[in-house]
Amino acid sequence: MRFITPTVFDKQKLSSSVCLLKSRDFLRNKTMVFKYPPARRDETAVDEYHGVEIHDPYRWLEDPDSEETKEFVRLQNELAVPYLESCEVREKLNKRITDLWNYPKYGCPFKEGKYYYYFMNTGLQNQSILYRQETLESEAEEFLDPNKLSKDGLVSLSVYEFSEDGEYFAYGLSESGSDWNKIKVKQVSTKEDLPEVLHKVKFSDISWTHDNKGFFYSRYPEADSSVDGHETTVQENHSVYYHRIGTEQSEDILCAQFPKHPNWLVGASVTNCGKYVIVGVQETCKNNMVYYCDLEKLPNGISGLLPLKCIINNFEAEYRYVDNEGSIFTIHTDKDAPLYRLITIDFENPDEANWKVIIPEDEKNVLDWTLCINKDKLLVGYIEDVKSVLSLYELNTGKRLHTFSLDVGNVTGYSGKKKLSEVFFRFVSFLTPGIIYHFDLQNGYEMKEFRRISVPDFDPSKFETKQVFYSSKDGTKIPMFIVHSKDFVRDGAAPALQYGYGGFNISLLPAFSVSRIIFMRHFGGVLAVPNLRGGGEYGERWHSEGKVLKKQNVFDDFHAAAEYLIENKYTCAKKLTINGGSNGGLLIGACINQRPELYGCAIAQVGVLDMLKFHKFTIGHAWKCDFGCSDDEEQFHYLLKYSPLHNVRIPKDENVQYPAVLLLTGDHDDRVVPLHSLKFIAELQYRLGSCEKQTNPLLVRVDVQSGHGGGKPTSKVIEELTDFYCFMCKALDLKYSD
Repeated sequence: MRFITPTVFDKQKLSSSVCLLKSRDFLRNKTMVFKYPPARRDETAVDEYHGVEIHDPYRWLEDPDSEETKEFVRLQNELAVPYLESCEVREKLNKRITDLWNYPKYGCPFKEGKYYYYFMNTGLQNQSILYRQETLESEAEEFLDPNKLSKDGLVSLSVYEFSEDGEYFAYGLSESGSDWNKIKVKQVSTKEDLPEVLHKVKFSDISWTHDNKGFFYSRYPEADSSVDGHETTVQENHSVYYHRIGTEQSEDILCAQFPKHPNWLVGASVTNCGKYVIVGVQETCKNNMVYYCDLEKLPNGISGLLPLKCIINNFEAEYRYVDNEGSIFTIHTDKDAPLYRLITIDFENPDEANWKVIIPEDEKNVLDWTLCINKDKLLVGYIEDVKSVLSLYELNTGKRLHTFSLDVGNVTGYSGKKKLSEVFFRFVSFLTPGIIYHFDLQNGYEMKEFRRISVPDFDPSKFETKQVFYSSKDGTKIPMFIVHSKDFVRDGAAPALQYGYGGFNISLLPAFSVSRIIFMRHFGGVLAVPNLRGGGEYGERWHSEGKVLKKQNVFDDFHAAAEYLIENKYTCAKKLTINGGSNGGLLIGACINQRPELYGCAIAQVGVLDMLKFHKFTIGHAWKCDFGCSDDEEQFHYLLKYSPLHNVRIPKDENVQYPAVLLLTGDHDDRVVPLHSLKFIAELQYRLGSCEKQTNPLLVRVDVQSGHGGGKPTSKVIEELTDFYCFMCKALDLKYSD
């Protein structure tokens, strides 16, 4: 089912049963009264958890194909769209975002075969184009333009890998932001596609065998042929297959599968030497088991299930392959090292007692990633107080050779190979759109600026970034970046945008955003990004302090960040907007329930909001590592205390209402399915919509042909950002200044 949402909204057809005020009233009234679309409550829908009955009156919204769900979405959009479009400065905002977004964006070059490749977007192209050139000085030519594959840029490049000789290019395509992919193969010399197309691909890498004859990939063999991103069902038996180029998918060879564990995720990667294939197995989003196979010892080649040997047989830690010399494998792990370390494991003698440490765990910095380059060197990225540090080590000894000089910011991309001496990496900050650096170890450690990305009509010298450390509820010191113009006055009157995530070991390092620059420049706003527990900024301990039965720490950290901003007169509660997406959408939902008086506006994107049932839809079961699960009695009671859907209440204080709320989701989001947002907005409107003091709007905007966010075309990104800031502008009565 595709939600029916008109691209051009006819305001004259609004029914009075949908909203009380026409669009012209939105423009002239500061205080508005909303009449929300009625939504049927099925009071007979009850689930029992460990002897506790939980009503689920909007269970019917879990069926995306029902006419009732389609009608609910239509009516919600008919309420939200005119409100967003009636913003007095919408046209000006949209033009300003579009103009500032229109600058060339470059990715890191990378070498494959005889070519250098790089992605580039001239500014407003819906998808970036992959270019190639024979030398860094020669003229580039287009290699793959995803914009030619669909109308409005709805097909995006999601995964890709060149064969070892650089002659073949396997690439995955996603439609409308869905996690489902189809894989195609292009011959590099001719730039022509081979006839085969691989379907039912999801959560997959592509890894070529070094004979250049084929590649490993992952798919769901039993998936319904009609899956296209709008379904909610859980897929089972994720499996590794081997595809030989020039053959049909029906001939692909099943190489790894764990039928006794249908929810496990499985992936395969060929080692740098080409001799082995490593099979990684995950039960959730964190930690993995490790198997491997010696490809050279297969008597008939790759012809069936691989005779896998187990190296790691539990889900107690995370293991990432870096390199190997024969059977001695270099592994990046947090096993007995919450800040991560590099070890070697002899796969022919893998007992833990025989492991050796190459780069020990640092005292305070997170060993974030490692890349083997120039035969025997390691490029290592660290996180030091939420900032990137880049160092070079010897592979065999772990001796540090050099640390590169970086400003306060984030290395967001890098490229290099064991067989190559060249490295490229991309650096950004809150005020730096991007600098691509290049060095060649044949010429020493000198780092040269290869390309600087600049935004016209943006002067970074007029803004400043600072990092503060504030105390959370339990006294834990939490870092937070604060960004604003240099002439910013702390008088408590300015609007603020506070963004958070706090989960899944993901670190929020500095990042550049055109829209945030517009907010600071044209609304006099301040940006705040607190690094909440649950993230990976300080390693696995930091992550563990914000997950499962400690998830409330994340919300407390976020509340404390808001209190810091208010106490230090960066803003006031009525001018504070909070924002987060996915797990961050859960953060926003929980925080407005717990402290509605602390926030003036809340925008939750593709949020996880039904914490009792999230594991029952698509890939939700993989999130148990962070959320726990209602199947467990103790975790059920904990989840029930903060689940956004189950904790909407009219504030007891007669002077307190919920902040203005906007939920954003997409009809093709098969990661966090739209039912989370639909059920939550129905509950918000039911509980609060008829309350006289609730004058702040409670809205949801469901976009068509959109997924969880990955691969979203530029036109849709700009439209969503326009909605985002128009909602803030109207809800908080912000003034746009040229």
